[in-house]
Amino acid sequence: MNKFFLFLIMLPKGLWRALGADIPQLKAILKVRLMLDDRKPLSFGRQQTKKKPARFMSALSVFLSAVIGMMYIIPLAALDDRIMGLWLYFTTFLLMLSFLLVTDFSTVLFDTRDKSILLPRPINERTLLLSKLLHMFIYLFRIVFPMSLAGWVFVAIENGLVAAIWFPFIVFMLTLVALFLVNGCYLLILNLAKPERFKDIINYFQIGFSVLFFAIVYLMPRAADSTGFKILQHQNYRWAAFTPTYWLAASWTWVEPDKVLSYTKWLSILAIAGPLLLIWLTVRFLSPSFAKKIGGIDVVDAPVQKAIGGASGRKTASKLYLKLANLLNKNPLSKAGFSIAWLQTGRSRNFKMRVYPSFAFVPVYFFYLVTQNKAPLTEIWHTLPETHNNILLLYMSAFIVMNLMSMLVFSDQYKASWLYYSAPIERPGSVMDGAFKAIWVKYYLPIFTVISCFVVAIWGTKSLLDIALALVNITLFAACVMRIAYRRLPFSSVEQMNEKGSRFFKTLFIMIIPSSLGFGHYFVDLVPWLWWLKIVFIGLSAMLLWLVWDSYKNTTWDELKKMDL
Repeated sequence: MNKFFLFLIMLPKGLWRALGADIPQLKAILKVRLMLDDRKPLSFGRQQTKKKPARFMSALSVFLSAVIGMMYIIPLAALDDRIMGLWLYFTTFLLMLSFLLVTDFSTVLFDTRDKSILLPRPINERTLLLSKLLHMFIYLFRIVFPMSLAGWVFVAIENGLVAAIWFPFIVFMLTLVALFLVNGCYLLILNLAKPERFKDIINYFQIGFSVLFFAIVYLMPRAADSTGFKILQHQNYRWAAFTPTYWLAASWTWVEPDKVLSYTKWLSILAIAGPLLLIWLTVRFLSPSFAKKIGGIDVVDAPVQKAIGGASGRKTASKLYLKLANLLNKNPLSKAGFSIAWLQTGRSRNFKMRVYPSFAFVPVYFFYLVTQNKAPLTEIWHTLPETHNNILLLYMSAFIVMNLMSMLVFSDQYKASWLYYSAPIERPGSVMDGAFKAIWVKYYLPIFTVISCFVVAIWGTKSLLDIALALVNITLFAACVMRIAYRRLPFSSVEQMNEKGSRFFKTLFIMIIPSSLGFGHYFVDLVPWLWWLKIVFIGLSAMLLWLVWDSYKNTTWDELKKMDL
């Protein structure tokens, strides 16, 4: 695919030569850039940890963009009001495209390797600048074209040749609006945050994108099936006339002038003038300021300034985790494991990318499950206290536990674990004990507290016993997972995609535990007079938890070696 893109972009080589570029050098630079794109992991999802470099990632990103674009046509197919359908289509398209560009395009835009690799070579500035611009164009085309393909085919089939000619022009205008928003977003980030914090903020955008994508996949089909969604009319949303996506939707008057209200015709003028004005503002005002801000990202003394100025800012947080370490641990090794896990999880971008989205997945997936009967949302909300879905919601948080447990032992910097083996540690289980408590207190207990408050607000104080039993059972499940499948020192292992299947089957077997405990809890909850059994189950689960935990925290070096066999 990259060869095809390179062939197309080099067709007007006479134009590039007229602009002052050296054609062989330009082709060589673009070829290498596209090759690197083919090996770069996607901006969302699981990080690549294999030693073998990834390949064909560009083709995969094109395929995923096409799949995402298929979701956008739901409003076009479900709504009779064409302008309303186009407005929702273009709005969703703009949001997803902007998120993709902010999260993924930054690696291209802020690629500073040119300074150390290409500038010392005999390459003129025009060739270097043109190669960067053409690379950005190819990168943008690989996202926009497949993402718009489904909508293009749909309007062409539904409305004929005129709509097929109209659609790509409007998508181009929409892309100009997205570039304005992304440029403004980058400039806002660089103005509000220090340059060295830029990558951290982009990381949070990636987390937000993964959550948004998950929510759209699960909730958009449900919204399209509702009766209220199908009867939406653009006349009822006059405020939408102030949004650029509505201007683009109003240009439907060019295709079917007799089926659109007259007051929307003048808005179609803004479909052209608006994006052109925004891109002029980008080039005239935003881009110069943006270019000046980029230089600050490469300042080498930024970490020193951060260390000096941020010492007092982190004083309170430092006292918090040290107090918790002393409060929850008696063994000095456990305190050390607690501190290592607390600090490392706050600094690792990979940890945040894998764990933070799961916090949002639980409420989104719960909403998806409770709305499967296709009843109106108001009716579902009013009848929710009469159901037993509080048990389902409480035990769904076990999915968060799985992410936490795996990310506690795996790390990209696993080679730094030599420190464990060089220190005089008699029982490594003491370090593992403290690390487990750290992520449990820092990540799981807060989200479980939020879920518990929601359960009490909807189902009342009678659910407090259910909350206590669920907490003990899920803690027991986590202890079993760590004892059987992840019995390793914190951040000491590398996750291999092709590792043996023994851990997979162990984890599959362990999943029987929360399922059995959850189903048992659910069936007891169905019979009100059996409430006393919940107290019995809390005691039994607590005793079993103590036995499993005692075995885990007393792990020896010999038992750790068996995990690697």
